[in-house]
Amino acid sequence: MSKFVLAAAVLAVGAAAATAEVKIKKVEYKHDGKTFVGQMAWDDAVKGKRPGVLVVHEWWGLNAHAKERAEMLAKLGYVAFACDMYGDGKTAAHPDDARKMSGEVRKNVAEWQARAAAALEVLEKDEHCDPTRLAAIGFCFGGSTALQLAASGAPLKAVATFHAALPPFKDGEAKKITAKVQINHGQDDFFISPESIAAFKKALDDAKVSYTFTEYPGAVHSFTAKDADKLTIKGMAYNKNADEKSWAAMTALFADVFKK
Repeated sequence: MSKFVLAAAVLAVGAAAATAEVKIKKVEYKHDGKTFVGQMAWDDAVKGKRPGVLVVHEWWGLNAHAKERAEMLAKLGYVAFACDMYGDGKTAAHPDDARKMSGEVRKNVAEWQARAAAALEVLEKDEHCDPTRLAAIGFCFGGSTALQLAASGAPLKAVATFHAALPPFKDGEAKKITAKVQINHGQDDFFISPESIAAFKKALDDAKVSYTFTEYPGAVHSFTAKDADKLTIKGMAYNKNADEKSWAAMTALFADVFKK
């Protein structure tokens, strides 16, 4: 191959990459007088409106993990919004701070759901999003949030959670869930008690929710977070096998619910 032809080929590949890439945009939005800061991701090579996926962070706040997952979804052809559940884009580095911030949100379920709904509305209104095809995913605290959003009656086609705490959903609260629900759980996650799992399943069964509950052998809490091991917290560790298999399960779920 001549140097001229090779150079032309390189330029062509470079041009294609420049016109087909994941775009990222910081989005500030308001709820109840408070400012929240999320991140929208989409592939500009995809034409027209496409399904939208809300991504909810772990209890650490909107950090690199949730943003990376939104970008991964954008590469799959979705528009994804990594939302902010704490306000002002706050994050925590210490588990005590994370526990405090997530606890403040959890203690008022109506407000918890309202914050998630406000983020979903941002996604629905994005120019790239088809508001009739929506899903939500979440990790740890974010998984609980996605489930609470579904239980508020939000128009979601699917919900996928990863190492999530499982809301008890008492008194028929799960009856408003219309989404297909996929729970990806670490089989050795001792943060989630067998009793809470049983109560959660019963609530979904009683409400006749369509769901799957998959346990990954050897996986503990935070199995999708590659930095989990650095925290040296007992019971929290990355598991490549569980991470990849659970992500593949989610993509299969979306392919099913969003097929035309």
